[in-house]
Amino acid sequence: MNNEPVTSPNQVWHYVVAITGASGAPYARRLLQALTSPDIQIHLVASNAGKMVYQLETGVNLEEDLPLGTLLYDEADFAAPFASGSFPVEGMVVVPCTMGSLAAIAQGYSRNLIHRAADVCLKERRRLVLVPRETPLNRIHLTNMLQVLDAGGVILPPMPGFYHQPQSVEDLLDFVVARILTHLGLAQDLVPPWLGTGE
Repeated sequence: MNNEPVTSPNQVWHYVVAITGASGAPYARRLLQALTSPDIQIHLVASNAGKMVYQLETGVNLEEDLPLGTLLYDEADFAAPFASGSFPVEGMVVVPCTMGSLAAIAQGYSRNLIHRAADVCLKERRRLVLVPRETPLNRIHLTNMLQVLDAGGVILPPMPGFYHQPQSVEDLLDFVVARILTHLGLAQDLVPPWLGTGE
């Protein structure tokens, strides 16, 4: 898979992936696999609830399931390099994103490293993608999403399409992960682009 950033292929690019305690850990797992590349350094931070849900939904412990070279950080580690805007990060994705994490990010309330890293991306005008996993949504959820959108973030609910004729759960995961990669500024070949009906 070609995961070279669209801008340049000649250096290591840093991306932050955050996992929170919402349902949807398989999306995070597939994204980590898709990001694996010698040109990309993955910085992963997972909340305690995120680690618990990851094991429940994937059947494996997060620490034992990481792609080679992934750097894992504790949610309380405010000394992590990407907690500062001076560290060069190309983008960040929170997948899945709880409504609590969404609220903290929307209000600039940095209770942990996930919230702080997202706040840094917004203040530095870097790519921030939130993949909220909740249904139905109340007015508070929607208002918080608008707050993040207005601040420069992308709200990308995991809503797979079906025009690519998915044959498995993995195909549905790939659809969402492909959209995440695109919004992180990365090329993807998981799902072919829609080219119309040809009629």
